[in-house]
Amino acid sequence: MTGAATPPPHVLIIVQNLPVPLDRRVWLECQALIARGYRVSVICPKGPGDPARQRLAGVEIYKYAPAPEADGLAGFAWEFAYSWVRTAWLSLRVRRNRRFDIIQACNPPDTYWLLALLWRPFGVRFVFDHHDLNPELFLSRFGAPRGGLKRLEYRVLRWLERRTFRAADRVISTNDSYKAIAVERGRRRPADVTVVRSGPDTRQMRPIYPDAPRPHDGINLVYLGIMGPQDGVDQVLLLVDELVHRRGRANVTATLLGFGDCLAQLKAQAVSLGLDGHVTFTGRVDRVAIAEYLSRADIGICPDLKTPLNDLSTMNKTMEYMSYGLPAVSFDLRETRVSGADTVLYVASGDLGALADVVEELIDDPDRRAELGAQARARVAAVLDWRPQAAAYVSVYDGLTGFEGPVAAVPESGDAPDATDPQGRSYVDLDDHEEFRRYLVERRAR
Repeated sequence: MTGAATPPPHVLIIVQNLPVPLDRRVWLECQALIARGYRVSVICPKGPGDPARQRLAGVEIYKYAPAPEADGLAGFAWEFAYSWVRTAWLSLRVRRNRRFDIIQACNPPDTYWLLALLWRPFGVRFVFDHHDLNPELFLSRFGAPRGGLKRLEYRVLRWLERRTFRAADRVISTNDSYKAIAVERGRRRPADVTVVRSGPDTRQMRPIYPDAPRPHDGINLVYLGIMGPQDGVDQVLLLVDELVHRRGRANVTATLLGFGDCLAQLKAQAVSLGLDGHVTFTGRVDRVAIAEYLSRADIGICPDLKTPLNDLSTMNKTMEYMSYGLPAVSFDLRETRVSGADTVLYVASGDLGALADVVEELIDDPDRRAELGAQARARVAAVLDWRPQAAAYVSVYDGLTGFEGPVAAVPESGDAPDATDPQGRSYVDLDDHEEFRRYLVERRAR
């Protein structure tokens, strides 16, 4: 009589900032684990209209009502405490339904190490998915701490970061700059830290023929991302103001995709600058809308100013612009150069005049836009694609558990890509070089 087969390991992933699957990196991680044969559950906040529990693409998702938007130190402390308690309670519910073997938590905040330690006596391991540098975020927002309270806040952030690194069985870093901090500041062995870049799945994230028509002589700038104090989205508005009101580029518009603490303030700034007819705020968007907007835009803008956080962080927006063949302009940041190399144009941080100059050059040179767009698409597919990152990511779990899944973390790449996306929209044929170039110049349907 043979014994029952050992069930595959069960991974519990904790997310605080976005509901799944809107957090693209976490969703790709989930799918890589599922493809390998792991069982995966997620605890995250609810989005508008979300159910408290759902099963999506093999992932069991447990959701809680998010805390009200934080304001000030007390507000953030309440938000973190509330989210921690709700997450801890839901982890008990997950455990009642199915034993889990590993907790993965990303930051901010650096607080879930304590929950991992509480589960450790039950044989649960902890993987820290290192998404942010909270001490650098503090410095980027407030500068060097001055006064007793600010110095205390900064020391607490450094202490929480150290506790997270110390509690983790393995650390996953989003780039080599983050890995260096895990090794030097977190005192982790290099062998315990694996770099898994937030690369896009370029088989799915590629140009479509957009549904919405666009004016023949219009130029659309686009921004995609969070709209927080450190993200520099106001620089996009100042750029459009410079182009439209001072340089006479009345045909320039900008579409700002995303949400965040500064969204209301940015809308008010757009009105005060007289940009009502030139700037569109979409709010939160899904992958379907992102494909539409990025496929018909002309130039991607990376307005993140050089700060202690931004200089060391990988900007997902850069790689998403590249995936859709968009030429992009960025302030000069260390990790953005790693992503974009020579397919992105760079200007000194905060030099609005230089930013406008480079954008004007691209406006007047559609061939240059097409050349950069084609180079960007080729680089992101060859160098930055999620597929090898997925293999590196799953290897962390295979190493911890000894699990040998029945399949690879990602399917083989030999299959021909689909001709249409799940919504039935036609992908641009990237192998038809003449048609691809025509699309890159016109950014419209055939």
